[in-house]
Amino acid sequence: MAPDRPTLPPVRLPSDAELARDALAAPLLVRAVRLARWAGPETRVGAGGELVDEQLPAAAEVLGLADDEDGEAYASEAWRVAVDTGLVEVEDPEETDESDESEGTEDGDGTGDEAGAAAPGENLKLLTGGSPQDVLALWLDALETVFADASAPYFDDLDALVGPDGEIDFEALDWDPEGEAEFLERVLGNLYLLTVSEGGAGEGPVPLPALAASVVVPDDMGEPTDDVLEQVSDAMMRLDEQFRILEPIGLVEYRPVDEALMVEEGEAAGAAEDTGAALDDEDVSRYGLVRLTPLGLYGVRARMLEAGLVVPAVGDLADKGADALLDGIASYPQDAARAETVGWLAGRDAAAAARELLAAARGTDPGAPVRRLHAQQALSLVGPDAEPAVREVLDDRELGGLARVWLAERGAADVPAPPESMIYWLAVDTIAAHLDADGDLEELQDLIEGLTGRHGGFFEAVWRVDHPATADVLDAMGRLHRDKPTAKEARKAAFKARSRA
Repeated sequence: MAPDRPTLPPVRLPSDAELARDALAAPLLVRAVRLARWAGPETRVGAGGELVDEQLPAAAEVLGLADDEDGEAYASEAWRVAVDTGLVEVEDPEETDESDESEGTEDGDGTGDEAGAAAPGENLKLLTGGSPQDVLALWLDALETVFADASAPYFDDLDALVGPDGEIDFEALDWDPEGEAEFLERVLGNLYLLTVSEGGAGEGPVPLPALAASVVVPDDMGEPTDDVLEQVSDAMMRLDEQFRILEPIGLVEYRPVDEALMVEEGEAAGAAEDTGAALDDEDVSRYGLVRLTPLGLYGVRARMLEAGLVVPAVGDLADKGADALLDGIASYPQDAARAETVGWLAGRDAAAAARELLAAARGTDPGAPVRRLHAQQALSLVGPDAEPAVREVLDDRELGGLARVWLAERGAADVPAPPESMIYWLAVDTIAAHLDADGDLEELQDLIEGLTGRHGGFFEAVWRVDHPATADVLDAMGRLHRDKPTAKEARKAAFKARSRA
């Protein structure tokens, strides 16, 4: 069998420079930067670093949101991001108080409340003078703040939940912070998987009901129960609020749920069951559509990596050896494997790259046939300068067959005919590779039937081949060959191969 597969398919990301440009254009980070440049000695903050209420109108005006009813809330959010990312440095309120007292003045906001001052932080310079990696690191810090906001519950009257000691009574909230964060992580993980998987959403949006159902409906459940559909409906409403919060940081593009649909009870739950069936595209879009942006893919992947998951990206193997390349792309979809290989070959000498690929392809371990298959595919991308390196392995039992294929495809002269033993060894190796690669079944059947049809006495010769996968390959041929007498012949040959071993 092939080596263990990565947890997730590889993602294709833009360059760090492109991602950094996207990060700098994220609306919430743009607002945070504006407020950081506005901050100065007269900017007063509370004990937690938040802008005092009296400063919010001015902050909203700086953002051009003075006439927006939510302008002050947006300003408060942007300020919090600026503080958490180091775009703004907040002076210790106690130090400010001591300074004010020494000058015989009241607290800066004139109310007597504990308050400090703020100033542009050192990290503000990174946005113009730092590397793309510096910008992305800062953006990830901002994402952490926004993620925490999205995981928090919303209450109209939070003061009612504050106890006599001034602390929030979390038991009265009936809120599980870890559970809420885990729920949102699972949602983003599923959205990531849908985006990067073959046959998934790709660059297209995902209907909100389908995404909610993916984290609520058990995999083994056939027809969802009314109770489960109600849970899906609740999850949709939670996600609608959460994606509205996450969109300004550039993580997602989101089309919110049509508020008119919320009037009719049960509409959202029904959508989870009908999405992709009775509903047309316009109906589905009214229940919310979401997609991860390229920056969002980068951000979710970074969070997964931090959690210890295996989350490959195309380009990860570019500076690794050929052995790492062939093992790594063994589980990649075809397009991703080709892109990874092209990146690996870029800048390498053709002959040296070919020698390294051929050396890495050798072996009798279970993963070797797939390595040789991918080595052959990689060599197809190498130019004619690799010919001397390929000719060096013509007499190698494991590599001589694929070397002849490479030379023949390029019309090379003086290619020696392979010995019969090499032909059958290559046939077993090729089928073993396709079995482990989990490719198209019909293509594999065509390959098997083509080989048996071209070579008379195929099974009488193949069961004698000294290849670790001979018996398993013959078993598979017995299962897959569409001609019953031939399939029976393959099973007999498999028995002989095992007896010989």
